[in-house]
Amino acid sequence: MKNLKKILISAAAVMTFMSLNTTAPQANAQTIGYVNYKTVESNYEFAKNAYKEIDTKYLELQQYLMDKEKQYKNIDSPINKKNFEDQVQKDFKAKNDEFTKLKMKRAEEVESNILQATKAVAADKKIDVVLDYRVIFTGGIDISQDVINYLNSGKFKPVKR
Repeated sequence: MKNLKKILISAAAVMTFMSLNTTAPQANAQTIGYVNYKTVESNYEFAKNAYKEIDTKYLELQQYLMDKEKQYKNIDSPINKKNFEDQVQKDFKAKNDEFTKLKMKRAEEVESNILQATKAVAADKKIDVVLDYRVIFTGGIDISQDVINYLNSGKFKPVKR
């Protein structure tokens, strides 16, 4: 008997709650836009330059190792070879850490700039929500090209950290 009362009270509460939440469609429906991040990134001049800088630094790191390998081959003494290896390993670690920091910094700058530009374009077009294009099955407004145009127009000033 107690269980039946609990079930009836619960059912009544659920029905009351459902009746309160089944009103007419909202008049303030949000406008949804979407962006293809990879397309924006690959067409954004600042990003292209940042990635070229990263590639250049990577090649410099590779060249450093090749130069050190040539030097290593010219060392005769095992003790000198060991000392050389230790020094190169220490120097390479420092250079690699610097490279990793640069890579992370540039990636954060590119992402931050794309996000800020997307917000600006969305506000200008009165779009309330912007999603990644991969989550949109149908509908929505593609603002990828607008974001690219804004980023490369000169109106947007890239943030460098």
